[in-house]
Amino acid sequence: MAQEIELKLVVTDAAADKVADLVAATLFPDVSGSTATLHATYFDTPDQRLRKHGASLRIRRRADERIQTIKTDSAKGAGLFSRPEWERAVDDDTPILDDTTPLALLPGPPLEGVDPVFTVAVERTTWRVRDDVADIEIVLDRGSVTAGDRSSPVCEIELELKQGDPAVLFALARRIGELIPVRLGVLTKSERGYALSDASARAFKAEPVHLDVAMTPAAALQAIIGGCLRHYRLNEAILLETRAPEALHQARVALRRLRSALKIFKSVVGKEDAGRLQAEVRPLARVLGTARDLDVLSDAVTSKIGRGPVHTQVEHLRDTAYEAVDATLGSARTMQVMLDLVAWSATGPWLDAAATATARAMPVSEFAAMSLRKRRKQLKINHASLEDLDTNARHRLRKSAKTLRYAAEFFAGLFEKEGQKRRRAGFVRTLEKLQDRLGILNDRSTAPMLLRDHGLLELDGAAALIDRHGVDKLVHRAGKAHRRLLDRKRFWD
Repeated sequence: MAQEIELKLVVTDAAADKVADLVAATLFPDVSGSTATLHATYFDTPDQRLRKHGASLRIRRRADERIQTIKTDSAKGAGLFSRPEWERAVDDDTPILDDTTPLALLPGPPLEGVDPVFTVAVERTTWRVRDDVADIEIVLDRGSVTAGDRSSPVCEIELELKQGDPAVLFALARRIGELIPVRLGVLTKSERGYALSDASARAFKAEPVHLDVAMTPAAALQAIIGGCLRHYRLNEAILLETRAPEALHQARVALRRLRSALKIFKSVVGKEDAGRLQAEVRPLARVLGTARDLDVLSDAVTSKIGRGPVHTQVEHLRDTAYEAVDATLGSARTMQVMLDLVAWSATGPWLDAAATATARAMPVSEFAAMSLRKRRKQLKINHASLEDLDTNARHRLRKSAKTLRYAAEFFAGLFEKEGQKRRRAGFVRTLEKLQDRLGILNDRSTAPMLLRDHGLLELDGAAALIDRHGVDKLVHRAGKAHRRLLDRKRFWD
């Protein structure tokens, strides 16, 4: 069976103006496109019952035709549905909710009382590109999503491989990215509509990764990478628009999780690929990290000494760091790195490499348990307690704790037995305490270094930011959490 892959690319309005000419004149001069106006209304109950169960219900109008479509998110659907999409013709804009629809499988009372929640109106231009290697549909959607009195623009390209070699689709995406600026699209139109109807989000935390024991380690990594890229892009979009510190922090967390995943799965992807991909992401992570450090320092300045020379200089440095963030996020290199990660995950040679075949063939639960044991072992300290470590050694321990935390989150769905869930909850709580206390210690040591590196130590009030008060107590509490963590029963056994 042909492998179907869809890739969504978000473009600017100015770039969208060039897409038709780009396709017709540059990429495929012998292919003509067709344009249609589409209007879709999405429905849900007042308590958003469909959304909670990973389903969406819409009626799309095209000319005189109306099609009712039900889509499901298999991860959120938790096995309720056997396939992801159903369509049927309807006579008007009233949804059909009888027993012939899969919505009859939803838990609880029969579904009734659905109302319009938001609408999507787009002008859609479609090109179909076929040759001996691949059959690809290119779609440009331009329009808006509207919920009540709020509206958001839609301007995106969708590439769908109908048949053939997936590498051709990603090569086309890269070629488009060379000609116009593009970003990975991670939101469905349904998610866009619900986002409008919600309160405005300032950041998105990582969503649970849905793994199951039937997966291979390679499929598990693909799911994890997809989740990390979605986590990053959701926050990148907010960061570009608002410069919200919370969004910057979460974008940085997404990249840390991605790099940790490559480290955890190094035996599956190969040492060379894991190192290369980590290196590609590192410059972006470094720019975000610089701005994050100045966010933390700015908060400390505001709370401890208020406005004054230090505050003025730190805010200037912070603005400069955010300008660097804007430039990096808008660079062609960053956009191409994201496309490369998606292409590598879906079609990279690592999926067939002989050197990693044994690791790829392992039962995923066995691979997860092995990885968790290894990461926990890295938290053990030989011939010393945490209280005896210097600042650099504590920082290395903090990084190891983060990797273990991410591994525990990635693999959580593989250890769902009652005893495992209970042990995991206790394990993660203690790990969080260790991370929090090491994080506070790290912030305490970072502030003086930033002040020194930027020549601010001599300014009035700067000394108040070099806070040694309570450090010994924090170190003791971190050591206690560290010992408790090593005493915790392992949830993966």
